[in-house]
Amino acid sequence: MYSGSITDIQGLLTGHAQDTAGSTGITVVLAPNGAVCGVDVRGSAPGTRETAFMSQGKAVQECYAVLLAGGSAFGLAAADGVMIYCEQQGMGVRTEDAVVPIVPAAVIYDLGYGRSDIRPNAGMGYAACINACTKVPQGSVGVGMGATVGKVLGMKHAQKSGVGTASLHLPGGVVIAALVGVNAFGDVVENGRVLAGAQRNGTYINTAKYMLENKVETEFMKGRNTTIGVVATNAKLTKDEAAKLAQVAHDGLAKAIDPIHTMVDGDTIFSLSYGTRTADMNVLITAAIEATRRAVVNSVLAAGEKP
Repeated sequence: MYSGSITDIQGLLTGHAQDTAGSTGITVVLAPNGAVCGVDVRGSAPGTRETAFMSQGKAVQECYAVLLAGGSAFGLAAADGVMIYCEQQGMGVRTEDAVVPIVPAAVIYDLGYGRSDIRPNAGMGYAACINACTKVPQGSVGVGMGATVGKVLGMKHAQKSGVGTASLHLPGGVVIAALVGVNAFGDVVENGRVLAGAQRNGTYINTAKYMLENKVETEFMKGRNTTIGVVATNAKLTKDEAAKLAQVAHDGLAKAIDPIHTMVDGDTIFSLSYGTRTADMNVLITAAIEATRRAVVNSVLAAGEKP
């Protein structure tokens, strides 16, 4: 297991909430003072909320929480509970009439793992905020409750994954960290070795190799996968720089998940700048890639059980 967590960024808090009967859950990252944020969607089957404001030319610069949820599109409802909590805490954009919390969200499809009729809702979103603290459990918790990897042969041959986090401490007090919910079509790999993925008779088939050597139909897995996460730093970034950090974090996914960004995945990464430290952008890019890779590896090492 790699060390560190996203809450090594001073001031950020993370909370999980889940339904064990439904094997689904959510994870929320709170930025009480507002964080400059960015997003990059690479997968072809995403489920997201409040991402348009992060693009260039939009007036809003900050968000106050990020939600990672199970439940497919149904799970986006949990953001309502996060908004209620943030409003109560005075966390949001202050307008003449109200405080409006900005809560971007992304979801994974876990309806095929537990009970498809139990999904995250506003109550679960609120509960995750209440649970938010600096301790970040990993594995089959929160958004990782129903997460799996290696599905080229179907769910019966897949393996359990979860949510993982890791951080890097750089010179000058700069910290960069990632938190990732891994529900990928592909395998999780490290140094050329499959850590978790599609199996047949107890042996990993190596999904990418299998797809290159066999006739494969993947249409049945459409929309059933997605890796979502947050990369964060205490370095002060502009909105464009935050967007760049989200973009390169996908390289960390590519180093740890094979294949990645398929037509049946909806991979989405958010980024948060929450601090005033200064750092070279290319150093941050390099660190963001590695922190994301480590978080993915931790997600399966901490997952334990198989489906």
